[in-house]
Amino acid sequence: MSLPNYVDVYNNFDPAALEAKILDGSLEDGLNVCHEICDKWAADPARVALYYEKEEGGDGALTFAELKEQSARFANYLASQSIGKGDRVAGLLPRGPELLIVIAGTLRAGAVYQPLFTAFGSGAIEYRLERAGTRLVVTNPVNHPKLADVKNCSPVLCVDAKETGADVPDFHDTLSEQSPRFEPVMIRGTDPFLQMFTSGTVGKPKGVAVPARALMAFYVYMRYAIDLRDDDVFWNVADPGWAYGLYYAVVGPLLMGHATHFNPGAFTPESTYDMIRKYKITNFAAAPTAYRVLKANDDVLPEGENLGLRVASSAGEALNPEVVNWIRDRHFCPVLDHYGQTETGMTCCNFHGLEHPLRPGSMGYSCPGQRVVALNEKNEEVGEGEVGQIAIDVNASPLFHFDGYTWDEKDPFVKGYYLTGDMAVNHGDGSFSFSGRDDDIISTAGYRVGPADVESTLLEHAAVAESGVVAKPDEKRGSIIKAYVVIKHEHEPADEQTLRDELQELVRHRLSTHAYPREIEFVDELPKTPSGKIQRFMLRNRAQEELAS
Repeated sequence: MSLPNYVDVYNNFDPAALEAKILDGSLEDGLNVCHEICDKWAADPARVALYYEKEEGGDGALTFAELKEQSARFANYLASQSIGKGDRVAGLLPRGPELLIVIAGTLRAGAVYQPLFTAFGSGAIEYRLERAGTRLVVTNPVNHPKLADVKNCSPVLCVDAKETGADVPDFHDTLSEQSPRFEPVMIRGTDPFLQMFTSGTVGKPKGVAVPARALMAFYVYMRYAIDLRDDDVFWNVADPGWAYGLYYAVVGPLLMGHATHFNPGAFTPESTYDMIRKYKITNFAAAPTAYRVLKANDDVLPEGENLGLRVASSAGEALNPEVVNWIRDRHFCPVLDHYGQTETGMTCCNFHGLEHPLRPGSMGYSCPGQRVVALNEKNEEVGEGEVGQIAIDVNASPLFHFDGYTWDEKDPFVKGYYLTGDMAVNHGDGSFSFSGRDDDIISTAGYRVGPADVESTLLEHAAVAESGVVAKPDEKRGSIIKAYVVIKHEHEPADEQTLRDELQELVRHRLSTHAYPREIEFVDELPKTPSGKIQRFMLRNRAQEELAS
């Protein structure tokens, strides 16, 4: 089958025609996101929205018709609590049917869904709930105890509430009391439907309210980069607690009327291959860490076995050539790199669904409807072979949908460009290659971690005077988090290892299990600028030198 030519699709891209093709509603006059990702596919009672594995073993499926009914029940509950258009509703849930019901029901009510990653500690949850003024949190018995440490916690609804031993309403019992009919609340394309947070290098995570018009860009990514076809069986491994999983493991496939897959268990090579075999997955997406782990455990895959993958996609950081070649040789399919951010969604990709030259190591070409450029320090577009900051030319990007941080935490716009903070090489043919962060954001195992978050959490320990947190290169995870810690004079530890353990547990509990420093080194002082700012680049250099030695 011959693919459409990238240049033709890009140059002839027509936003109005796309809107008419993929949306029942109107970005200008009104639409409902739950209708677009659920209701319009529910006429066929057999059409499946979700296939899922159960944590206790076994599996299940949720049809679009069932999702429509359950989301209506949840929306009626929200209405009974006076929760409606613009209100934030959070899900602190594992990957299961309840998560999908909460997302869809929130959107049906015209409210805004707010993801909470299940590895978050109480401090990370508390900040996000307080900042967003969240009206309701839906959780389960495993995650419910974290909310006990959250000050002024929002009202809670809990799956299997009896298991918590707490006086909290049960999710399924509550929904069973509601009507299975609820007329979707209309919103405009400029109104938010998701409330995200993205890590920064200074201060707390910044709010990103995703407007409904982002559906257009989500579709373009699924259609051309992921190349999701009607006969594909699609699994995006990413957790919907984060942007890539929420945008492209939930909203994106459902928008196309396509089933998605959830596995709530921990990622292992064995469980991944079992899932691919069981459901006959043909279209697979994951972070680079997943591919590195699979390659590092090559012996798990029997020699010569073909799992039937047609295409694989990677997002989060650049894939190295060894992994790309290994996927080709062991899985008999191409894996392509894609680039994006929480703020923008995916904007620069190698496209499985379009014909274009492939440059090894490149993050690809601008998505249709977006114009990606690289800028020098004067915010001028750089030429061929030059390195610059990746930016989006807003006026030339009809599908660009980021309006600025929710609470104006930072202004990332200059001269009509949105600045990503990432660096890339401009190849001059429309393609770019990622060359690193322009700031101190740490990318570890596919997660982006702001060093300021970890540093401020470490300071909560009575023994810590100062800390500097950086990325240290690591073969499996890409990077690990390393903390350089200055101890208060009056708190000289008798046992450094005990203190390390305490600090690691503190970050796990307060912030997140993926954000704790795997290495902690105690130092007398941190390198600083004359104004007292930590010079993290010097700590990064030191961490790299440690690796070399």
